[in-house]
Amino acid sequence: MSFRVSLPSFLRPVLLAPLLLAAVAGCSGPDKNTFAPACPRAAILADAADIVRYRDGGGRDLTDLVMTGRVLGVSGACKPGDAARQLATNMQVTLALTRGPAMVGRNADVTIFVAVSDGGEILDKKMFPVHAEFSPNIDTVRLTTDIIAMTLPISPDKSGAAYALTAGFQLTPEELELNRSRSRR
Repeated sequence: MSFRVSLPSFLRPVLLAPLLLAAVAGCSGPDKNTFAPACPRAAILADAADIVRYRDGGGRDLTDLVMTGRVLGVSGACKPGDAARQLATNMQVTLALTRGPAMVGRNADVTIFVAVSDGGEILDKKMFPVHAEFSPNIDTVRLTTDIIAMTLPISPDKSGAAYALTAGFQLTPEELELNRSRSRR
């Protein structure tokens, strides 16, 4: 004995679409046992998240303020590297700079850093100059760096999650102390 089920025409596309998608999905893409790599943690170093620059030889009040800045965020992604046991990471740093009353001109230069650490030990640190131009009547600019590419060694025992990528302003000892004294308040 056999029987036949006849579906109404409006239900055929609804029921066939998942089957078609499943068939197409099986034809391409990563192996079903391949997972995205574990990426390093990205963070902003709290003591270096802000920069306050005063005029050389001036005081520490508003009339001597040249510029302030803040690291607003870090973002990135990672993927397996070109060689085995490598992790390719891309990172960008977003910051805002504000002109102060003592700034001469409409340009500012700061330096940021990105450090790679493992278990609290800094393995590498690179510095990147950032140039800002303030348009007339604009005193705050928001900038995002170019992509900062890094390759990290990984192994079956050590994934990218073992690393931390930390960003901040490269500060003078006086600027660092100012940040630390402000955070103690």
